[in-house]
Amino acid sequence: MPPSPEELLAGLNPEQRRAAETLEGPLLVLAGAGTGKTRVITYRIAHMLARFIEPESVLAVTFTNKAATEMKERIAALVGKADAERLSVGTFHAFCVRRLRQHADKLGFSKGFSICDASDQQSAVKAAMRELRIPEKTLHPGLVQSRISLAKNQLLSQSELLERSGGDEELVCAVWERYDAALRRQRMLDFDDLLLQTLKLLQEHPRALRSFRERWQYVLVDEYQDTNGPQYEIVRLICQEHRNLCVVGDDDQSIYSWRGADVRKILGFAKDFPGAEVVRLETNYRSTKDILEAANRVIAHNIGRHPKELRAHAGPGQPVCTFEARDEEDEADFIASEIGFLVRRGDAAWRDVAILVRTQVQPRAFEARLRAAGVPYRLVGGMSFFDRKEIRDLLAYLKLVANPDDESSLLRILNCPPRGVGKTSVERVLAWATERGLSANHAFARAEEIEKVPAAAKKAVVELLETLAELGRRRGGKRLVETLKEMVGRVGYQQEVERCYPDPQTRQVRWAAVEELYNFAENYARRSGKPSLAGFLEELALNAADQQDDDGQDQDAVALMTLHAAKGLEFPRVYLVGLEEGILPHSRAVAEGGVDEERRLMYVGVTRAREHLTVSYAAERARFGRRSATTPSRFWYELLGEAPPEGWTPIEDQRAAAVR
Repeated sequence: MPPSPEELLAGLNPEQRRAAETLEGPLLVLAGAGTGKTRVITYRIAHMLARFIEPESVLAVTFTNKAATEMKERIAALVGKADAERLSVGTFHAFCVRRLRQHADKLGFSKGFSICDASDQQSAVKAAMRELRIPEKTLHPGLVQSRISLAKNQLLSQSELLERSGGDEELVCAVWERYDAALRRQRMLDFDDLLLQTLKLLQEHPRALRSFRERWQYVLVDEYQDTNGPQYEIVRLICQEHRNLCVVGDDDQSIYSWRGADVRKILGFAKDFPGAEVVRLETNYRSTKDILEAANRVIAHNIGRHPKELRAHAGPGQPVCTFEARDEEDEADFIASEIGFLVRRGDAAWRDVAILVRTQVQPRAFEARLRAAGVPYRLVGGMSFFDRKEIRDLLAYLKLVANPDDESSLLRILNCPPRGVGKTSVERVLAWATERGLSANHAFARAEEIEKVPAAAKKAVVELLETLAELGRRRGGKRLVETLKEMVGRVGYQQEVERCYPDPQTRQVRWAAVEELYNFAENYARRSGKPSLAGFLEELALNAADQQDDDGQDQDAVALMTLHAAKGLEFPRVYLVGLEEGILPHSRAVAEGGVDEERRLMYVGVTRAREHLTVSYAAERARFGRRSATTPSRFWYELLGEAPPEGWTPIEDQRAAAVR
C-alpha cells in the first residue's frame, strides 16, 4: 500500500516540507549547496501523486541525464515503478527531441532527423570555414562553434549578432549561415536547435502549444540557475496559463554563463511570475560549520543575489587550513606529500580527497608530483567513452545507416578502413556537391558526373553506401545487436583495429570499447519497449552530451578536476588551489566583468568539502615560459574575513598599470 501524504513528508525539515506541500501556483525553491535539493524534488513529486494528481500531467526537467536517472529512481522508490514510469522526467534536450519527432512535419523537416553531436558540429564548422576560405589561424573553429552556440542560447539572430561590435562578427555569421545550411542538407539538428525548434513549434503553432499546456499541468525545473533563453521561453509558454511551475536552484551556484546560462532568470522569477512563493533551504547537511562560514563570507560580497546563509546541521569541525607556497611546484609537492601522509597514517582513503583547480593547465604540476609521491589519482573530465576513436567510427557508420544524408559521418569513415579514396578526390566531390546544394553522399552516388575522380574511388564509396543502405532496410528491433555486429563485419572494422594497433595488448583494449558498444545496444533493446536504431542513436547522443568517462569512478584514487567539473560532487577532503589574481578570479573573466561568477565558482569549490578544506596559492608562477610574482586572490582574503594588506592590487589594476 502506498504511503499517505503525511507519512511521505514526515522526514523533511520545515522548509523542505513547505516546498514539498506547495503544489499550486508558481514556487521558487532556493536550495543552497548541500541542503537536500534532490530529496525535496522527489518528495514533492511523490506528494503530488499521493494527492491523486495524474502522473501524466507532471513534467520534471533537469540538465543532465545522470540527474534525471537519479530523480526517476528515487521517485520509483517512493511511489512504485508503475506510477514513476508514467511521469515525464528527463533533460530539456530529451524532452524536446521527443516532441520534435511528433511534430517535425509542422516545422518542415523529417521526423527521422539525426542529432549533430559536438564532434559533428566541429566538422561542419570547419567545412563551412573551408568553403569561405577562412584560415583556422585567423579564426579558431572551436571558438566559432562556441560563439554560434552562445548566440543561439541567447536567442540572438544572425542580424542581431552582426550589430555587436568586436571585429569578426561578420565572419562568424557567414560561417553560421553555411553551418546551418549544411545541417539542413544532412537532415540534422544540433543540441541548440533541439531547443530552438521546440520553441518555434510553441510560438508558431497554437494547437501544439495547447496540447502541451493541457497535458503538463504541473512543471518542475531543476537547476533553474542554469536555464538559458530558449529553455526559459519553453517553460514560460507551457506554464503561462496554469502557472503551476516549481523551479529549484541556487543563484550562488550559477557558473555556466559561457554556455548560455542566464542567472537573471532565477533572480527575476518573482517578477516573471507575480505572486510566486519563495522557500529558502538553508540547512546544509554536507559540510561543517567552519567550512560553511567561510563560504558565506565569500559569497556575501556578491551584490546581485537572493539573500540566504547556509547553516550547518553538523558540528563546527576543523578550521579551514591555508598554505602559502613558494611556487606551483612547491604547492603541488606539499599537497601530494600531505595526502600521502594522511592516507598512509589511516586518516583518509585516496578516494576521500579532491584537488580542485580553476584552469586546464594547473593539473600538470600536480600530476607530476602525485606520481612522484606514489599517490594514485584520476583526472576527472578526461576522454569520454563516446570520444574514443573506435566508438566515434562505429557511431558514424550507424548514423549513416539511419540517415544516408549524414555527410560528416561519411567523411569520417570514408577511409576507415582504407578504401583508396584520396584527399583530392574528396575535395573535388565536396566542391561539386556544394555548387549544387547536395550532400557529399548524394554527390558520390552521382560520381560518374564528376571529372577527375578515379573510377576505383567512386566504386568503393558507392559499394559502401549500398551496403549501409541494405542494413538500413532491415535495421533495428530486437535484432539491433545482430545488425551492429553484422555491420562491423561487413565493413571490415576489426581489420581496421588490427591495422591501427599492431601491439596485441593495445588492440585488446581498443576492441573492448567495441564490445562495450554491443553491451549498450543489448541493454537498450532489452529496456526499450520498441527498440529501433534511431532510438538507440538518440539515447547515445543524449547521454554523450553530458557523460564523462566513468572508468575509475570506483577506483580508490584522488580526484583531480576543475571547479566546473566539481559542481554537484562532494568529498571529505578538498584542496582548493591557485587562489591568485588572474587565476581565481580568472583574468579573462575579470576583463569581461565576470567577477561575480568567478566568486560563485569559488563558493562552489568551498562547498564541495565535507570535513576538511585547505586553500592555497603560490607566491610566484611560471607563465608563458617566464616566472613572475603573483598576487593572492581577493577571494583568499574574503574567505579568511580579512582586509587585503596595504599595497595589494586586484588583477584589473595590475593590467591598467602594465598598459600605462
